[in-house]
Amino acid sequence: MSADHDLDALRALAAREWGLDIADARSLGSNEDRNVLLILGDGSRRLLKVSHAGIARTELEAQDAALAHLAAAGVAVPRVHASLGAARIVPLDDGTHARVLDFLEGEPAGGARLPLGLPAALGARAGSVAAALAGFDHPGLADGGDWDLREARRVVAEALPVLRGARREQLPRVLAEAELRILHVRDSLRVQPIHGDLTADNVVLGADGAIAGVIDFGDLGRGWLVAEAAVAACGLLQHDGPAVRDALDAIAAFDAVVALTPEEVTAVWPLVVARAVVLAAAGERVLDEDPSNDYARVRRPLEDRMLERALSLGFEEAELLVRHALGRIPEPASRTYTPMIAGLADAPEVDLSVTSPAFDGGAWLAPDALRTALAHARGDGAGALTRYGEHLLLPEAGHAGTPRSRLAGRAIAVAPGTAVVSPNGGVVTSVDGDSLTARVDYGPAVHLRGVDPAVAVGTRVVAGETLAHAAAGGDGVAVVLLWQSVLPELAPPARTAPGHDEAWEALCPDPAPLLGRVPANLASSRSPEALLAARDGVFATVQEHYYDIPPRIERGWRHHLLDTTGRGYLDMVNNVAILGHGEPRLADAVARQLRLLNTNSRFHYEAVVAFSEELAARAPEGLDAVLLVNSGSEAVDLAIRIARAATGRSDILALTEAYHGWTVGADAISTSLGDNPGALESRPDWVRLLDAPNSYRGRHRGAETGRYLEDALARLAALDDEGVTLAGLVAEPIFGNGGGILLPDGYLQGLADAVRARGGLVVSDEVQVSYGRLGAHFWGFEQQGVVPDVIAVAKAMGNGHPLGAVVTTREIAERFAVEGSFFSSAGGSPVSSVVGSTVLRVLDEDGLQENARVMGERLRGGLLDLCARFPALGAVHGMGLYLGVEVVRGGPDAPDPAGAHAICEALLDEGVIVQPTGDHKNVLKIKPPLTIDEAAVARFLEALERVMVRREAWAAL
Repeated sequence: MSADHDLDALRALAAREWGLDIADARSLGSNEDRNVLLILGDGSRRLLKVSHAGIARTELEAQDAALAHLAAAGVAVPRVHASLGAARIVPLDDGTHARVLDFLEGEPAGGARLPLGLPAALGARAGSVAAALAGFDHPGLADGGDWDLREARRVVAEALPVLRGARREQLPRVLAEAELRILHVRDSLRVQPIHGDLTADNVVLGADGAIAGVIDFGDLGRGWLVAEAAVAACGLLQHDGPAVRDALDAIAAFDAVVALTPEEVTAVWPLVVARAVVLAAAGERVLDEDPSNDYARVRRPLEDRMLERALSLGFEEAELLVRHALGRIPEPASRTYTPMIAGLADAPEVDLSVTSPAFDGGAWLAPDALRTALAHARGDGAGALTRYGEHLLLPEAGHAGTPRSRLAGRAIAVAPGTAVVSPNGGVVTSVDGDSLTARVDYGPAVHLRGVDPAVAVGTRVVAGETLAHAAAGGDGVAVVLLWQSVLPELAPPARTAPGHDEAWEALCPDPAPLLGRVPANLASSRSPEALLAARDGVFATVQEHYYDIPPRIERGWRHHLLDTTGRGYLDMVNNVAILGHGEPRLADAVARQLRLLNTNSRFHYEAVVAFSEELAARAPEGLDAVLLVNSGSEAVDLAIRIARAATGRSDILALTEAYHGWTVGADAISTSLGDNPGALESRPDWVRLLDAPNSYRGRHRGAETGRYLEDALARLAALDDEGVTLAGLVAEPIFGNGGGILLPDGYLQGLADAVRARGGLVVSDEVQVSYGRLGAHFWGFEQQGVVPDVIAVAKAMGNGHPLGAVVTTREIAERFAVEGSFFSSAGGSPVSSVVGSTVLRVLDEDGLQENARVMGERLRGGLLDLCARFPALGAVHGMGLYLGVEVVRGGPDAPDPAGAHAICEALLDEGVIVQPTGDHKNVLKIKPPLTIDEAAVARFLEALERVMVRREAWAAL
């Protein structure tokens, strides 16, 4: 682009040639053209477009004519404005051309996450534009340009010299595969004028959220009609959320307006792939020609994402899903079949789902876990089968990505050498290694894997004729995979990814009839969406749940959470499960104790004594009296009561920005605005507050944080003057809900000394930060060099079991007796006590506190590196495995809760669970189980980096 086309020059051009009164102007992104938004003096807006030098004037004239044609057809598009000289196109000295168009008012539809329903609406609008353009023609219509997918091979070839790294090999190879897929239908694809770039970036939304208009006709030209649908679908693959499903919805909506021919149905997904390849290749070429093109640079990660998702489906798999989305599949044939494997009519079905007992104790991570479970269920019988439609728990769930967890049919464990026969007359259409496919007369194609084929391709078989024999694997177990396809010309994969279950049930129905069995009844299973609706119907909705559309989590293992589709999530938020999920030593100890005794702590038994001794031994010397309860809220509430009883006073000193629990007492001193926006206005008069010593966002920062103690001491002096006598101070030694912000050095010690000098007690709320989570310290107060009078603890001490405690001195505990005896029915029960002892034992056996120190340092270092790269990540708080990352819009005084929420939702797409916290809900709280390892840390940091790179890209577009 010419140096004469800077913003000031273009603003002057618009004023001179079009006579516009321009109040302001700003550049808008584009790969090749120059777009400038003009804000006029009356508040209205125009768009100045300067085409790149490769665009002929006749092509611009065609675009203008197409806009007029579409407007006449009722499609909302920009109007072109004539210059003072009555010209709609003004030539510039460097051979480019300028035009001024309406700036269509409305909200941009693009962005990281699209509104619900927009993908289908976009597909329908692409269809309506294509339908309207079918009757349009103009001499200047481009034919064979870079964005014409008929020219994809040339575009990639021209870009090849500038392609680097993996793209140099990948892009030509992938394009060749896509072109091969459509080779036999290419000449049958309809050609007509198309928009060529009708994506979510090129529509605007009205106040009602509906599409209000279509913009940017710079890619208008002749092309394949089906390419219009492919371009819209491909563009959706760059957005967060269920992008492949969104793309299929868009194709189906396009087809509802302009019915695709069978050949176009075959071509549409290969063209989605081709479009992704062309975008990536063209982007690299543009950057080579113009390294300063920020628009092309920031689009790179989005182009990578489009290609990755386009290739997440095989071509035949994609066509099957497209046909289902378009409703173009036949009803499955109803026939009588000869059982393909004898003796399976009553064979057991094996539970290999996420909740299967076969996978307890992390057994699902073993590569042969499924085969072993099937073989065990078979025993000496004829066979054992998986359940149809079930998502399996695979070892891949422990890694990034979405496992292909659903079998298209069933897996059957049988004796090696078992005969597999033809269910009906048919023809063998494929034999490849241990796989065989036969097309059954008047019915589906039947697919086998895990067999020794006994017939050749092309063999005509009759019902009952042997097709193959079950092949034994290296473990001696024979497992045959059997599935069918109602579209026999297309081969479904043996395993499919979650998200398209309804489609695969129709495309690959239960092969039970081929085995002499009754098909499965899937109607009884409850989807995650149905379960969420049921939860909202019976569960008081004030009890919130994570995420807008939460996955249904039914199993955990160490730092992994597993949903019912077999997808694994990295748990970066669960400070309750300090030992990790599914810990077998804890489960065994609880099961054993439940078989022996579980009652209340007024009975005499060893477990409560043993646990209390072990807990007291971890506390500072002199804190040797233990009271057991069920939760952190109860522990804090009890600590307040103890402080009041021991001092004979009622007032409690607490800090703002803190959360202590939900009981009346704990809630009274909770001031976190993130949990209760009205917290500061609703405190009872016995609660005395100090400003949180927030060194990041508070009144004093940097070298001035020592002044927080001065302020606190001044506040205490003022309370003295008012005649207020304190029962004690309740404080978190590290701000938990604040995102792990450390208190200024010496703050808690100085405050504790001042409170004690006035006869009050010091209560440390250790509910979130104790039990070795800080790595360098077992207790949070150790970081501040303080020994409290009372410790309140919970969460980690039960690893998810309801268990809390107060630990104090014998003297203070006995003074609590003025209120009478204390009793908690389940607090200190035999089971709870065994849980407490086992947690402490496993913490020591597995060295989890040291792991928190080592992994915490690694995690913190990685987060600091990301903060240095991404301005939206403002700071890292905390230590060990209690960390918080600020999400901001420019600095500490501009917290960004919407950004934090969006990051958490995007991380869920990446298979990572993080949630926001803090008064502004803008801090990413990172407090995983202490089992987290190096691989998990790397996975989290890589996921957060990908999310932030994409957020920067979207923000720059």
